[in-house]
Amino acid sequence: MEKRNNKYQLNLKELSLKDGSSAEKQLTFDFENHDDLFKIFEVVQSKNIFEDENTVNEFSVGLKLFTEVMIKNRKHPLFEDLNPAISDFMKKLKSY
Repeated sequence: MEKRNNKYQLNLKELSLKDGSSAEKQLTFDFENHDDLFKIFEVVQSKNIFEDENTVNEFSVGLKLFTEVMIKNRKHPLFEDLNPAISDFMKKLKSY
């Protein structure tokens, strides 16, 4: 039986660039995650780790995208040294 994941779509739009040039790029992609990301946003927000809601969202999206790639590629040598540290980090985060 195939494990089912939640499906999401991320839309990223360049709004402005630090050099003042016009921003025109956009990126949209679909991805899957084993967690309910909106529930994760709520949980992290409720822990009051960060004061700013945007920071909570940036942290949550970045962490969940990164860790899901690690999970899907757990045997890849690129993640070999990170696996123990990420595991410890996630335990610390959950204990907040």
